Amino acid sequence: MSECTHNCSTCSSSDCSSRDMRAPANAKSSIKRVIAVVSGKGGVGKSTVTASLAVAMARRGHKVAILDADITGPSMPTAFGIHQRAMATDDGLQPAVTNGGIKIMSLTLLTAHETDPVIWRGPVIAGVVTQFWTDVEWGDVDYMFVDMPPGTGDVPLTVFQSLPVDGILVVTSPQDLVSMIVTKAVHMAQMMSVPVLGLVENYSYFQCPDCGKRHAIFGESNLEQEAMKLGLPLLAQLPIDPSLAAAFDAGKLEEVPTNYLESVAAQLDAPLS
Repeated sequence: MSECTHNCSTCSSSDCSSRDMRAPANAKSSIKRVIAVVSGKGGVGKSTVTASLAVAMARRGHKVAILDADITGPSMPTAFGIHQRAMATDDGLQPAVTNGGIKIMSLTLLTAHETDPVIWRGPVIAGVVTQFWTDVEWGDVDYMFVDMPPGTGDVPLTVFQSLPVDGILVVTSPQDLVSMIVTKAVHMAQMMSVPVLGLVENYSYFQCPDCGKRHAIFGESNLEQEAMKLGLPLLAQLPIDPSLAAAFDAGKLEEVPTNYLESVAAQLDAPLS
């Protein structure tokens, strides 16, 4: 058999093992929909988007979970003010639960100290992500959001191959390299036969609290044109909001009354079987 290109959509091999490498979820888990949140580069607020989207979906009455796949830079526990260690039972690892009922599993919950660095090679990191799916007792979950590390490396490949991902959201910012970065992320998803649900632009503008005028701090966006070229919907263009960043750092994201991802959650929400 020829070497696998990881492009299942064009694979002609009848015995290609990459066709279905999905790992079984924990026996005590029932997860209806999995959405991965990706970015082509770091520093675009991907984790804030993931956490805010999870909060918005929970406010719509759904059972929500977050799998923190950003192993070397986990931040989900910080956003929700979770500092305890994860516990294990005979049924598997127990996820932490936020005040709003969102279940979370992150490497931060397993290390002795929150500031311990993760100095592991790619295959080990990818293995941990798979274990978060197979070894965590998630229970009943309507929507699981996977916070991915930036780029198109080992972890995204592992998630796309091992988890039943229903679609991805691509988070970006209004910068010159947006076209190339977004296109790379979209093409990887397409090569792995994973649907791209749409694009979310973060840091699109700052709205002056005094005069109400919007300022394009990072330059004027051209993402709408790029979305049209790629045939994808531009789901939201989010403002720079210092209060949101402060709430994230203070572990009080669920307490923020204004959620800029409410409309995106509404667009993603669909009848669950």
